[in-house]
Amino acid sequence: MTRPPPSLRAQKQAVPHAFDRVAARYDLLTGMNPGYHKHLGRSAERMRMPEDADLLDLCCGTGLSTLALVRTYPRARITGLDASVGMLDLARKKRELTGVRFLQGDAMDPAAYGASGPFDGILMAYGIRNMPDPDLCLRRLLPLLKPGGVVCFHEYSVRDSLRAHLVWNAVCLGIIIPAGLVTSPGSNIYRYLRRSVNAFDGAAAFQRRLQAAGFCDTQSATMDGWQEGIVHTFLARRPA
Repeated sequence: MTRPPPSLRAQKQAVPHAFDRVAARYDLLTGMNPGYHKHLGRSAERMRMPEDADLLDLCCGTGLSTLALVRTYPRARITGLDASVGMLDLARKKRELTGVRFLQGDAMDPAAYGASGPFDGILMAYGIRNMPDPDLCLRRLLPLLKPGGVVCFHEYSVRDSLRAHLVWNAVCLGIIIPAGLVTSPGSNIYRYLRRSVNAFDGAAAFQRRLQAAGFCDTQSATMDGWQEGIVHTFLARRPA
C-alpha cells in the first residue's frame, strides 16, 4: 500500500487543530456544495442497518454525518467521535442530535476514548484519508463491530479515473480553495484537502486495503452530480 509523503503525514497529525480553526464556518462552506447532505444520507442508507442499531460515527465533525444517520435510523443508538473540540461543540448544539452521545477522541483508536462497541455499524465520512496510519486504524475498527457488522467509508477517491482527477482539481482550484480563503482566512485546510485526496487510494486499492485488514464483502458505489466518480461509499463487513 502506498504511504503519504512525510510532509503530508505531518499535516494529517495537525488536522484536528486545523478543524478547530475553521469550525465556525465549516457548515457554511459544506452547504455550498451541491449534494453534500444528500450524499451523506445515501451512504447511510447503503449501510442497511436494523432500525434499533448501535452505530458509531467516526470523525463526526459538526455532526453532518451524524444527522444523516439520525434521519435514516431514527431509533438507532448513535455515538459520535471526533478529535476537534470546536467541531464537537457545534455538533452538540444541533437540536436533532440531542440524543447522540458525543466523545472527543482520536479515530485511530476509538476504543481508547470510550467507543468500544460492539457496534452494528460504523460510519466514517471523510476521515480514513486523514488517518496517519490507515492500516492500523482499520485493524482497530474490525473488533469494534459485531460479527457481520458493517463499516462504511464515505470518502473521496480519484486515482482510478482521469476525469475524476481533473474535475476534482478544477473544483478545488476554482471553488473550494478560494471559498476557503474567504470563509476561513489563514487556514491551509482546504489546500491540504486537495493534496490529501490526490494522494489517497483509488477505489480498487482501498478495497484491497480493507481486505488486508480482515474485512470481507467489500464493495463500492459512487455518487451522482459533479461528484460522480469522486465521492464513494465503501462498504465492508466483519466476518460472521
